[in-house]
Amino acid sequence: MPENKPTKRIFLDSQVTYRIKIQGCLEDIWSDRLADMKITMNVQIDQDSVTTLVGRVKDQSELIGVLNSLYELRMPIVSLKIIPEKEDRGGNEWNLHQNFKI
Repeated sequence: MPENKPTKRIFLDSQVTYRIKIQGCLEDIWSDRLADMKITMNVQIDQDSVTTLVGRVKDQSELIGVLNSLYELRMPIVSLKIIPEKEDRGGNEWNLHQNFKI
């Protein structure tokens, strides 16, 4: 049975932190073009390498810009996850179930 925890609503103009994993290697020089996200490569010798981008986007429009840039760079998206943040007042962590895997 699913847990009943509060879920923070996300709006088109919500600032949200995302973790995006892509297949392949992407150097951190692309950070400026990708909403200043932190870029970390995990190079695998016997498997496909995975690059992780983590950062806060100001709204859904900026997220779409990041995703479009990755598409233009021909970087397949492996997963996209919202990173939960602490609630400002109570210190409770929001339970965000938005986890997308492709």
